[in-house]
Amino acid sequence: MQAHVNASHSAYPIDLDALSRGDLLPHLAYSKKGWQNNGVSTYPHSCNGDEIYTEAVPKDNLPPMTRNTLFAPFEIIEGDRGRGLVLVCDHARRDLPQEYGDLGLPPEEFERHIAYDIGAEQVTRKLATILAAPAVMANFSRLLIDPNRGEDDPTLIRQLYDGSVIPGNYPMSNQERERRLDSFYRPYHDAVGAMVASVHQQTGTAPFILSVHSFTPVMQGRIRPWHAGILWDMDNRAAWPLIEMLAEDGGIIVGDNEPYDGALRGDTMFRHAIVSGFAHALIEIRQDLIGDDAGTSAWAYRLAPIVDAINRRADIHEVRQFGSRTGPL
Repeated sequence: MQAHVNASHSAYPIDLDALSRGDLLPHLAYSKKGWQNNGVSTYPHSCNGDEIYTEAVPKDNLPPMTRNTLFAPFEIIEGDRGRGLVLVCDHARRDLPQEYGDLGLPPEEFERHIAYDIGAEQVTRKLATILAAPAVMANFSRLLIDPNRGEDDPTLIRQLYDGSVIPGNYPMSNQERERRLDSFYRPYHDAVGAMVASVHQQTGTAPFILSVHSFTPVMQGRIRPWHAGILWDMDNRAAWPLIEMLAEDGGIIVGDNEPYDGALRGDTMFRHAIVSGFAHALIEIRQDLIGDDAGTSAWAYRLAPIVDAINRRADIHEVRQFGSRTGPL
């Protein structure tokens, strides 16, 4: 398995500054197309489709899915790269390229957590603004292809997800799988790798990478009590202080590697942080807490001083190899 960063043609194949120069790689030419807002919807995507929490997420907050003939697989939020911090959001959007229609699913499925991480996009945007930090977000639904999985992960393109069959993903030919990897998954990871490399080069020190996710309050009939969870593998430099400082906020229940385990070979943190020895953490926020503007603002302002304090620690910006519980790097 190729566990290293990005596609095989280069370690960091995207020059982010090239977006303004015109010397982009061929498969990134879409980044210069003249569509509005780089093909990214200006609508907020923060609607929770879990019926048990319908009061927490108003239905009138639901925007239409974005449809663009030219589909940008990622969005870059510019910030001060000299801060040594990179934010990423793998499951920010539920959008699909026009040629995929709705993957054979009814509209209500795109209100659910299976399509995207509800509220994570807004938290990432607000956190980037408060911290003046750069961010990279995926623009495609995880139902198309999941950017937070390894290329050989069996859940990379799901055919069944939390009780829902995905007709557009079955059968899945090798040709179509490779097309989705080349058109969406790899360009997104190229962009993340390029941003990490740019911050590393500008600061001369190892960057701190924070990944923002959200989780559904109920999964397969099980209630999840945590307000937030911090996922990590072997490198505890950012995870432990993040857990400790969040827990100091009265009433916040913080999960340590809950509701998922942070050791996932080939995922975004593995590719861009663990292999390189960069400090990192993945935060999962419960979706009913960030289903509206007030909730996303509250969590962004809660997290900002904590992330800033961690980012100021000297050990955070050292390259250290901790390895992985998933096996040799």
